[in-house]
Amino acid sequence: MKEFKNYIPIVGFPRKSPYGGKLSEQDKKRNQELAKIRVLGEHINRKLKVFKILSLTYRNRRKRFSLRFNLIAALYNYELHLSQTESS
Repeated sequence: MKEFKNYIPIVGFPRKSPYGGKLSEQDKKRNQELAKIRVLGEHINRKLKVFKILSLTYRNRRKRFSLRFNLIAALYNYELHLSQTESS
């Protein structure tokens, strides 16, 4: 995991409404923006689970794990690119 040594993620957590109260419009909008970002990551995880690379224990050579993971990610990116070009 050398790649992530100096990586500090920027994490945002949704605001909870106070007990017996309601969220302000600004907090609701912020929560919606966070949900839009989070759902993109969840869709990617689902695609990787369809290929069974994240849903099961990887039982092949470790050296090939990153290669296969990158290939599947490239296929997903290619599919995403195709769908975006067709819609425009």
